[in-house]
Amino acid sequence: MISLLPLVRRFSSREELLKNIDILVLSDELSDQDLSLLPLNTLIVGLLNPYNNKPFIEKLLAQRRSVFALEKLPRTSLAQSMDVLSAMASLAGYKAVILAANHFGGYFPMLTTTAGTVPPAKVLILGAGVAGLQAIATAKRLGAVVEAFDVRKAVKEEVESLGAKFIMVEGLQSDVQSGGYAVVQKEDEIALQRALIHEKAMKADIVITTASIPGKSAPKLIEKRTVEAMKSGSVIIDLAAASGGNCELTQNGVTIDFAGITIIGDSELAYSLSREASKLFSVTITNFIKHLTKNGLDQINFEDEIVQGTLLKNE
Repeated sequence: MISLLPLVRRFSSREELLKNIDILVLSDELSDQDLSLLPLNTLIVGLLNPYNNKPFIEKLLAQRRSVFALEKLPRTSLAQSMDVLSAMASLAGYKAVILAANHFGGYFPMLTTTAGTVPPAKVLILGAGVAGLQAIATAKRLGAVVEAFDVRKAVKEEVESLGAKFIMVEGLQSDVQSGGYAVVQKEDEIALQRALIHEKAMKADIVITTASIPGKSAPKLIEKRTVEAMKSGSVIIDLAAASGGNCELTQNGVTIDFAGITIIGDSELAYSLSREASKLFSVTITNFIKHLTKNGLDQINFEDEIVQGTLLKNE
């Protein structure tokens, strides 16, 4: 067995460590004091929230650092092994269903007993991206009847392959941006979507919302009147809470009870699965760093599609 201990450099303090870093991986904001200790040639990589945390990003770029935000990773086959957002979204979709089941006062599967038959839970998923598809798969495994809404016709086959019924407003544009994200919808189109969702949510026991567009506010798909029309005891899990929420009543990081409906706004559900989240985060970040430094720290190819896509620049 070869010992790696001789390769490990030990530091006597946090300050000494920060002063000797070549690559710093972040999943949260760094304090001004810590930032001041970093060498100017330190590469900064991670989930940096570039769309909603402009002051911190501007602070990093003001020091002319090379900063790479994995939120901006191109959606290509080569980049799949580095896609930390998709990894976290899958965990969030799974946990959203488990959390909803915990708050819902009934069974998910149909149950036949000597006292009668209990119907299966009805689950409505808004958004059929990575989180939405995982939520569909998890809810189906638990025995629920699942419907899924998305503005993109391209995801219909994926939704149905998981056993859910696909719903959308016919006749609306279903264009996608580069990377597969839905385009921002016009107000009259959103109004038609809200009407369809209102009709479906009234019959649902659980609604899980995942619809978001990078750099934009989350579309408001569930109106207050829709929540008021839902069955008492129903649950809404809003994974788009950090960007404003898909439900008008969502409060980010807060669980509320509105007229007997539980509304949970949480865009960080993945981190409640700390073991798997840490594992997937470390693997995807490691794959990105390997790609970034494959020619050495001093020979980064800034023309590379992945490097160029994630590199933050002053606008």
